[in-house]
Amino acid sequence: MDSHSQSPQHIVIFPYMSKGHTIPLLHLLSHLRRRFPLLSLTLFTTTACRPFVSQFLSDSATHSVSVIDLYFPQNALDGLPTCVNPDTLPTELWAATELMQPEFEKRLHSLPVPATFLISDMFLSWTNESASKFGIPRIIFNGMSSYTRALTSAVVKSRVFAGGQSEDELVTVPDFPWVKITRRELNSVFWPEADPSSHQFQFIMKLLLPPIKSYGLIVNSFDELEPTFADYIRNSEKIWNIGPLCLHQYSFDVTTNCQPTQKLQMRQVTTDRPKWLEWLEEKHKQGEGILYIAFGSEAEISSEQTKEIEIGLEESGVNFLWAKKEEMEDKGFEERTKERGIIVREWVNQWEILKHGAVKGFFSHCGWNSVTESLSCGVPMLTYPLMAEQGLNARMVVDELRAGMSAVGETTLSMKGLVKGEDLKRCVRELMEGEKGKKVREKAMEISEMAKKTMTENGSSWRNLELLMQEMCNKSSLIMQTDLLPLNGRGVNYAQ
Repeated sequence: MDSHSQSPQHIVIFPYMSKGHTIPLLHLLSHLRRRFPLLSLTLFTTTACRPFVSQFLSDSATHSVSVIDLYFPQNALDGLPTCVNPDTLPTELWAATELMQPEFEKRLHSLPVPATFLISDMFLSWTNESASKFGIPRIIFNGMSSYTRALTSAVVKSRVFAGGQSEDELVTVPDFPWVKITRRELNSVFWPEADPSSHQFQFIMKLLLPPIKSYGLIVNSFDELEPTFADYIRNSEKIWNIGPLCLHQYSFDVTTNCQPTQKLQMRQVTTDRPKWLEWLEEKHKQGEGILYIAFGSEAEISSEQTKEIEIGLEESGVNFLWAKKEEMEDKGFEERTKERGIIVREWVNQWEILKHGAVKGFFSHCGWNSVTESLSCGVPMLTYPLMAEQGLNARMVVDELRAGMSAVGETTLSMKGLVKGEDLKRCVRELMEGEKGKKVREKAMEISEMAKKTMTENGSSWRNLELLMQEMCNKSSLIMQTDLLPLNGRGVNYAQ
């Protein structure tokens, strides 16, 4: 069919209502707008999330995007507000999102330009049914690594934990004999003794069924990072690796052939200079490296453990920036460490911190966004997983990629008991100053260079996104235009 006679191509994007799930899809939205300027783009969100979404679109100069707010029905669940705050996510929200389905379908059906396809978060499994009603293909946005999905699938298929192992006993994963994990690193719903009637079990099962019925998955990763595990997933599901999406807004000076010394040019212009940024730049001028510390917004750390972290940081003597809303357990901690540490209590753009030249390490809970952002910037990680699939992410960073160290032990990389300040002091010093820290930093820099290349013209993620668009939009020549800064045809071509 002649491309000029076709209807405009229209992509609808629907993130889950938390910053960790919303940010990557906002990055994708911005990336699509820049690469394919003739696309129509619509984003579904909630009233409470709208200010954050609008601010991102403004800051990233992402124009001509239609944003539609959805509302929860009144009195849908006891204690659940009509407008959900993205920073306070009750577990019941997983079920409550389904209550948006009637309004979502009404708004989806009434779009002035019919949707070509839908991209929705893996947690919004019910959107698969909605898309099917209107003959719209649904692509799942998978917020996890292929490593985690592959290992989970292999473990469930083999029932390798049916032998009643202890939570900390290392067990070989049958399809990946070089990988050893513990039960603790796997979500308990996949344990043989899991209760099928539990809310969490039923929710996870809902997540596992839609990929069978959906058109495919997009993954915030890249082919070169985890090829074996991505190929394993491809045996049963159609996937496109299109990340790391945190690199969406940059063009690269390819005249330096993407060497570590290159400078990333940011299209976004930031006028405000927060105090923490000035502090980082001052430390950078002094030639001092900084340890960045953040554990996400959903997991909780006990006051006892927080105190041990404070002890470890203070005794380590390293410079640090700690993103932490709560007050310190030791009221004198900030005063005693003010010459080499800063506590940031407002929400910060983590990417802005990690890409700063002063940051040399990341003490992290290992959410997948944090992993991709840290490694994209060449920053090695001190892993401290707390929940969900974070234990497997930590295992990947430490054992598979060799780009980080564990803060909780070498056998089980998931949180267990109390990590003492003395042990944290040793780990922090080794990451920032030791020989092992030097090795994992070198590896992180290697991964960073791969990540930059994959997002440039002819890189694997660049090509994968183009293949996805061609497949979903009937290879329309109109949308394959680009308004990116010219790369002089010197992108990296992995097909050669």
